[in-house]
Amino acid sequence: MLNNGGMPRQVDERKFQVGKNLALTPGAVVFRNEVFELIQYQPAAACPRALVIVPPQINKFYMVDLAPGRSFAEYAVAQGVQLFCISWRNPTAAQRDWNLETYLRAAQQAFAVAREIRNADQVNVMAACAGGFTLATLLGHMAAVGDHSVASATLLVTVLDTDSPTLLASSPRSPASPPRSALARQGVLEGEEMARVFAWLRPNDLVWMFVANNWVMGNRPPAFDILYWNADNTRLPAEFHADLLRLFLENPLPHRDRLEVLGSRIDMQKVKIPFYVVAGITDHITPWEACYATRQIVKGPMTFVLSSSGHIQSIVNPPSNRKAKFYLNPDLRLDAPQWLAKATQHDGSWWTHWSEWLAERSGGEVAAPAALGNATHPATDPAPGRYVHQR
Repeated sequence: MLNNGGMPRQVDERKFQVGKNLALTPGAVVFRNEVFELIQYQPAAACPRALVIVPPQINKFYMVDLAPGRSFAEYAVAQGVQLFCISWRNPTAAQRDWNLETYLRAAQQAFAVAREIRNADQVNVMAACAGGFTLATLLGHMAAVGDHSVASATLLVTVLDTDSPTLLASSPRSPASPPRSALARQGVLEGEEMARVFAWLRPNDLVWMFVANNWVMGNRPPAFDILYWNADNTRLPAEFHADLLRLFLENPLPHRDRLEVLGSRIDMQKVKIPFYVVAGITDHITPWEACYATRQIVKGPMTFVLSSSGHIQSIVNPPSNRKAKFYLNPDLRLDAPQWLAKATQHDGSWWTHWSEWLAERSGGEVAAPAALGNATHPATDPAPGRYVHQR
C-alpha cells in the first residue's frame, strides 16, 4: 500500500537490470535530441535498406530487445537486417506541450537519419500498439506530400479503426473532451496510472493472481522479463495524451480528410506501400479482429499474420518457443471469422516468416558497415543509450 499505489507487484524487479541482462544487443546511439535517441545495431551482414522501429510511447523501447535468446533485435540483426530503433525520452511536466506532431516529426527525423547513415533512398519501418497509430498517421502525411522514402511497414498489435470492438472501446464515448484540469496541472499522465488501468482490464490475471501469490501466500512475484518491462513504464505528456484520446473518440483514420497533421489532411487510401500486420489470437488489449480491420484502411498489399499468443507475447515470440504457432490466409476479402476458419496453421514463430518477407523489400545483401553511424551522425553512447534509464 505504501510503496506500489495499492497494487500487488507483478514481477521481482531485483532480478533484472537494463544493460546488464536486458537490452544487450550490441549497438550505439547515433542521434539524440530532446525527444528521442536513435540506436543503430551492429549487424553481422547488412542490406542497403534499413529497418527503423517506432516503439510505443507508453513503455520503453526494449520490448524489442529483452533477454538474449528472446530479443527481436538480436534475431533481426542475425538475419542481416540493418536495424535502428527509437528510444523515446521519458517526459516530465516540462514537456507537457509535446503533442502528436512532436512525435510525428521525431519519427520522420529518425527515418531521415537512418537513410543518411545507410546512404539509401528508402527505409522499412515497424511499430507496435500506440507507436503503430503514430506510424500510420505519419505514413498518411507522407503519402499526402508525395514522400516515398518508406518502402514497407510492419504493424504489431495495432488498431487503426477505434470503432472496432476492444476492451478500451467498451467505455462510453462522448464527442466532448473529458475534464483535463488535473492532467493539465500535473503536466503528464503518470505511467503507474496507465498500468493500473490496463491491469484492471484483466483483473484475474493481472491483479488477483498476484494478490493471492504475494499477499496471501507470502511469495515473491515471478522473475519474468516481459513483466519487468511492463512495470518499467513511462509518462505521457498532457497534450499528447489529449491527442490520443481525441483520436480514439473521433476515429479519423478510416475517414478521408478527417484528420489534419503537419499541414496535411490524411487520406489513408493513398498509403499504398506493402504492410505486414501481426495480431494475437488471445490479445485482450488490441483484439485480433480489430487489427484485421486495418485491411479496410490501407490500400497497399497487406500480409496479415495471426499469432497464437496475447498482446506482448505476440511480439516477443522467438523461434525457440516450441509452442508458437501462427495462421496465414491471403484472402483478406473474408470477414474475420471466415478468415480464421480458412487460415492455414504454421508451427513456429512469425519472426521467420517476417524475415523472409522483409528480405524481399530490403534491396539484397551488402557488406556490413565497418563502423556505426557516419561523419554527420557518429556513434556515441553504447546501446541501450541514456533515455532508457530515465525514471
